[in-house]
Amino acid sequence: MNLRENAMAIYNRQQPDFYGDLMQAVELIPDPVMMGDMPPQDGKEHADSWGTIYLFPPGAPGPHPRVNSSNAVIKDIEKWEEQLKVPSLKGLDWTLAEQVASSINRDEKFVCFMFGGGLFERSHHLMGMETALINYLEYPDEMAALLRVIADYKIEYIQMVAEHTHPDIIFYHDDWGSKQNLFLPPRVWRSIIKPLQKEISDVIHDCGMIYMHHADCICQPIVTDMVEIGVDIWQGVIAQNDIVEIQRITEGKLAMVGGIDGPKVDIENITEEQIRAEVRRAIDTYCPAGRFYPSIPNGICFREWNNSIVMDELEKYGRQWAQEHPIK
Repeated sequence: MNLRENAMAIYNRQQPDFYGDLMQAVELIPDPVMMGDMPPQDGKEHADSWGTIYLFPPGAPGPHPRVNSSNAVIKDIEKWEEQLKVPSLKGLDWTLAEQVASSINRDEKFVCFMFGGGLFERSHHLMGMETALINYLEYPDEMAALLRVIADYKIEYIQMVAEHTHPDIIFYHDDWGSKQNLFLPPRVWRSIIKPLQKEISDVIHDCGMIYMHHADCICQPIVTDMVEIGVDIWQGVIAQNDIVEIQRITEGKLAMVGGIDGPKVDIENITEEQIRAEVRRAIDTYCPAGRFYPSIPNGICFREWNNSIVMDELEKYGRQWAQEHPIK
């Protein structure tokens, strides 16, 4: 099997050659909006197309928003319509994205479009995390109206992505929690975010694409909702979730990518055997239920030696496990 065939075997509960990270079978294509919004890695403040201030310090893994009371786009949620200017999607240069998409052999790899900054993330990037959390609780109607506008923008963009590049997978990013819990009470998430996320999911599927949702955080309280929304694959499943219980209550309807406790092994003064044991633990614990791709939820260990051991054990034990546990 090639990488795509092996990934689809796991997805369809068929016998794979090995159990490994789905992202091995994925080729990401450039996002015209993200490329335009990416700040230089100079540690200085730069505004993206929504007006949010970002910094990208030298040596950092990526840019981060720096939102405070003076530079927030939305300073008063009751006046958000006066303060927000939704960026235009007209005139985007799709040349590079189309070239990369057409160069990928779809028989061997998935063409994947990384779709960053989901509804929740964009909302707190516009006003700051603390303010957003307060507003979700104290001004739910205003937040719902704001997210309606953000969702319309995202739906329009997904349709454009499908028209120009026809990806196999939309890799939609929106972290809904931390390593301890959801950011919002489930009832608030269900009332404001869930209905709009269902619309976004429907558009992804109507365009013939797989909906893979990245959230490397706790999502356990809403996993059945994720199934109802239509999330096909949850990428970023951290071990702080009770993954075995999630597999039980979702009845195998939610394919998952993750399970290896990255922070546990991405440390100094750890032995090679301890790293390999964590990889084997994840495979032994989560692969029996099927539709599971063992991996580090955020992608890699940042320490090169640690990452090389994880990848080596995942390759060796993931293949051994598949051979010793055939699907009948």
